[in-house]
Amino acid sequence: MSRRAAGGFTLMEVLLATSLLAAALVLAFGILRAAGATVARGEAMAERNERIRAVSAFLRERIGGAQGIAFGLDAGSGRTLRFSGNARAMWFVAEVPAYFDRGGPRLHVLQVRRDGGGQRLDVDFRRLQPGQIPAAMQPSEPLARGLVEVAFGYRTLAQDGRPGPWRETWDQPDALPPQVRVRIRDAQGPWPEMVVALARAGGDGR
Repeated sequence: MSRRAAGGFTLMEVLLATSLLAAALVLAFGILRAAGATVARGEAMAERNERIRAVSAFLRERIGGAQGIAFGLDAGSGRTLRFSGNARAMWFVAEVPAYFDRGGPRLHVLQVRRDGGGQRLDVDFRRLQPGQIPAAMQPSEPLARGLVEVAFGYRTLAQDGRPGPWRETWDQPDALPPQVRVRIRDAQGPWPEMVVALARAGGDGR
């Protein structure tokens, strides 16, 4: 038997082995932490994309289904209200699904409100009441929260019938705009811009 085998490991060899083991553990921990962070980022991105798809689909269906049904009178001009909108709010009538309050046409109200240090997009549905803007059936429901910016825009028609410029306020309350634009941005960046064509736009909106 050799002297090395009989005497075991030297202190230097033990320290070297311990150092190598510690370095390997640190490297393994770093790899696991990086992998965990990558998975977390992927999950957060997937969740954000799903939220964008859901909110966008809701807005396209609701706004695109605007019917041009009168829901009140403009106090200043006396004109029939069929669509009202500005950069932070929108009012129009569209059908709601049968499972919601037995279905039928309801006044849709989309509003941008402050939410702590950010903004949120709320929606509520109201029963039609001739001659006055209907009161809310229930508290507004947040459609999307944690937003940095939400802005609505409305496209006009030029005199020759071609698409005109975008405006922040729709100034023809007795008609539907040909198109509505929705811009949303959260802390991660802008969402894909939505441009929704209103199927019943034109003329008096009916």
